[in-house]
Amino acid sequence: MEIKYSIDDLSVQDPPTEEFTASDLTWTKYGSSEHHVDDVALVPYDRVDAFISGECSNPEHPTRFHIERGRKRERGSLKECKSDEYLLYRLYWCSFGPENYGEGGSILPSRRYRLNTRNRAARPQSMRGCTCHFAIKRLYARPSIALIIYHERRHVNKSGFICHGPLDRDAIGPGAKKVPYICSEIQQQTMSLIYLGIPEENVLQTHIEGVQRYCDPNASVNSLASQYVQKLGMIIKRSTHELDLDDQASIRMWVEKNKKSVFFYQDSSETDPFILGIQTEWQLQQMIRFCHQSILACDSSFGISKLKYPLYTLLAFDSRHHALPVAWVITRTITKQDVSKWMKALVDRIRAVDSVWNIYGFIIDDPALEIDPIRQIFCCPILFSLWRIRRSWLKNVFKKCGHIEVQREIYKRLGKIMYSIWTKEDPMDAMEELFQDFVDQTAFIQYFKAFWVPKIEMWLGTIKSLPLASQESCGAIEGYHVKLKLKVYDDSHLGALQRVDWLVHKLTTELHSGYWLDLYADESGSFPSVKEEYILSTSWHRALQVPDDAVTFDDKEHLFAKVLSQKDGGQEWMVWNPGSEFALCDCSWSMQGNLCKHIIKVNLLCQHKKEFLPSLSYLSFQEVLLSLWRKPMDDSLSLDLSMAWVAQMQDKIQRLVELITSGDIAKVTNKLPLKWIGRRERTSVGKPTGSSTLSLHRANKGGVQKKAATRRKSRKRKRLSRIKSYS
Repeated sequence: MEIKYSIDDLSVQDPPTEEFTASDLTWTKYGSSEHHVDDVALVPYDRVDAFISGECSNPEHPTRFHIERGRKRERGSLKECKSDEYLLYRLYWCSFGPENYGEGGSILPSRRYRLNTRNRAARPQSMRGCTCHFAIKRLYARPSIALIIYHERRHVNKSGFICHGPLDRDAIGPGAKKVPYICSEIQQQTMSLIYLGIPEENVLQTHIEGVQRYCDPNASVNSLASQYVQKLGMIIKRSTHELDLDDQASIRMWVEKNKKSVFFYQDSSETDPFILGIQTEWQLQQMIRFCHQSILACDSSFGISKLKYPLYTLLAFDSRHHALPVAWVITRTITKQDVSKWMKALVDRIRAVDSVWNIYGFIIDDPALEIDPIRQIFCCPILFSLWRIRRSWLKNVFKKCGHIEVQREIYKRLGKIMYSIWTKEDPMDAMEELFQDFVDQTAFIQYFKAFWVPKIEMWLGTIKSLPLASQESCGAIEGYHVKLKLKVYDDSHLGALQRVDWLVHKLTTELHSGYWLDLYADESGSFPSVKEEYILSTSWHRALQVPDDAVTFDDKEHLFAKVLSQKDGGQEWMVWNPGSEFALCDCSWSMQGNLCKHIIKVNLLCQHKKEFLPSLSYLSFQEVLLSLWRKPMDDSLSLDLSMAWVAQMQDKIQRLVELITSGDIAKVTNKLPLKWIGRRERTSVGKPTGSSTLSLHRANKGGVQKKAATRRKSRKRKRLSRIKSYS
């Protein structure tokens, strides 16, 4: 086949089908600038997803392709470009590779032992060393065109053998030619259902339905699927967290067997504290997907008094703004040096997959946390969440104060301490007034003086210096915390809380499977009951289900609001101190210290009423804007710069609000002004700009002059030598 050396000679192909595969395209041998010869084809860029979907649905090799690497350039960054230069580059790899967990017939990491079966059943682990991969370049010169470069079209391993699919003889025992390989999605779905305690009959039915998406139903398929579910259930039931009687040795063994799920590990010693960072492949994909140009949050100190080592969770916000755990760090150290270690390892792991990944904000919940590593490594603003202090105060108000009137008044006074940061009152005066007015509430006053007074200045200082997170994000973080608490502390094993291997086992099995199934059900619609429960798992989404006419306000003094129950029409819940994050409700969920849907619903309606104070997060945002405007000199250049920043920020926020609230994105984009981009100088690596260019030019000039002088001396020596020889 003739080799092409310019993609300008290729025609753009656009198959008429909704999805298309490699067999629907005409491939050309192309010699790239990197001196490789590969099969290439040109397609419209908006048809790339159709090509990827078609390749995933290949009946001979059903699979999914994940992004192994990616790079991106900005428009105008190249002064000159070749025909195959990219604007966006993505390398897609078959999800059955590139690693090979079963190479050489060794024990798979998901098994503690070999199954003594004559004919091997389906492998619980799906990484089989498949080398099938292709790259997609969005062309720099023609952004509407994509160049598909297929490096390896065959689904084979390094030895050249088919490693998955119906043609893989080892896929599912003796019926491999008829039954397709159990893909990672079906495998994870089955494991999640087993871990969550779903009856085996229901698990088998769901598993068979998933397998039948890739093959025709028959008795052999059902029989082999039943064997797979039974053996997988047996392995899961027999698995234990105690790989060794010694907890430290057990963790070492777990880390050795699960290297792909560990992004940082530091064993405890005399000089170094224990740190274990866990992130599965699925969590890595979700962190790249949901956190890029979005918000990352943390639940920083779960189990600080009950577990051997506290748990630090990094949370992403999914498409429904639910908190999704994307990494776990088990450690007791919070020093800057140790935090920097695991944060850098995590970011390096993510950017090895997506080099342009970055976040727009990081939400913390404890003022004792080191924020310098976050600013240095994530390079983003830091926000503060009030959910932890609000929950702690509310739980202890209900626990240590007996009468509802006293409870709501004390909680209102605690909110007044927070509001005094922005109302120009002294928080210490408000706290002293609380102690004097409720001197008879000895249990609560003693608790507050012992636990909060020594560190209240640190909390108030952090809250004043950092922007505050919204009530929706606080509710999402609290929802994850409550779910984690139910999973971790619901165990009858004696002494389990003091073993790290037990916590790791709990996180990577039950909790991970639960969140995987929740997100899968929400996006695929496979489990309607699971999806409905997942949508309503946060108080914010439950509050959106409450109609506006179910809320009535006290029109005289604005002290309370009533919310009509949606389950029992005769029941009304009282919300005291409406409009504040420190509102108090008399429902059972709020009395447990949680942020209930009644408070959120009332506060949402109070935003449009002038009689109520704005939220703390709004006051914090207002303070940030005003701080940009406040400058020591009027009519100065600094004042002009501050006003420009405020105007720019206001314009961006207004457009973002329009984009979120608008039902038609075209109406928003049509209002945007045209942006003309001029050609800029090339800024590639190796070509300096500015003053560095001038200094380099001078250095080069000096070097040229030295070389010229050396050549003149050399010529003079030659002439002298010739004269001497003649003489």
